[in-house]
Amino acid sequence: MKVNSERSTLAPGLYLVATPIGNLEDITLRALRVLKEADVIACEDTRQTQKLLNHYAIATRTTSYHEHNEMTRSAELVLELEGGARVALVTDAGMPGISDPGFRLIALAVRHHVPVIPVPGPTAFLAALVASGLPTDSFRFSGFLPAKTGQRQQLLESIRESPRTQVFYEAPHRIVESLADVVAILGSERPVVVAREVTKLHEEFLRGRAVEVLDQLKNRDVVKGEITLLIGKAEEKSHALTGRVSVRQRVDQIMSDEKLDEKAALKKAAKERGISKSEAYRELQRGK
Repeated sequence: MKVNSERSTLAPGLYLVATPIGNLEDITLRALRVLKEADVIACEDTRQTQKLLNHYAIATRTTSYHEHNEMTRSAELVLELEGGARVALVTDAGMPGISDPGFRLIALAVRHHVPVIPVPGPTAFLAALVASGLPTDSFRFSGFLPAKTGQRQQLLESIRESPRTQVFYEAPHRIVESLADVVAILGSERPVVVAREVTKLHEEFLRGRAVEVLDQLKNRDVVKGEITLLIGKAEEKSHALTGRVSVRQRVDQIMSDEKLDEKAALKKAAKERGISKSEAYRELQRGK
């Protein structure tokens, strides 16, 4: 067979191949080569991936790898990899392992000393971030917002004083409810961006104050499509204020103003500075 000469350039290993998040033109030449030369493509949904493969006339064998079978399929794929196979891992869209199946297989491959090779490409949250207009010098991506109201509100409370842009995925049927929580907890003036259907035909960016974006979405009969929600960082003035005083001074101030004990005051001071409670405690000890 001529297969060996055609595939000789692709070394054995697990290839993490980013695929388009919408526009099929958003795929790299390297990704196409890996998909063509791999022995098997592990797909989150073989039917979805087949659309991409058909578009580029790629005939490589596919197998399913998703959240319901990844425990058993990971072991099977690692056995193939240990035998010298070339396995390409893809998800329905974007980079494997980013809010998609992949972690178990990747971790198992690493433990078995199988080469793991990233083939970078489109990622929805990063595309949304750079086009959002919000600061990109420091940001945090946290995957999907919690579906349960209480957990979601608790998470939003934890980023109230965050000095960095926050990035989340959100389901379209929950985005209005989530934005309402943003307004209630972070304030109506907090800058937000809703990036919808990024790279697709109906791509849309809604930018503005939280209450403005919420009102726009509330006026729609239905919100559709894949959504990335970006939340601007807390106002600089609050951080400038807390940055002028030591943790010891700020804890004392909170204890006096809000009648809290030292433990509660330390927790609040840490949240204001965007640092962990243990880091704030170390600073507190140094200030004594």
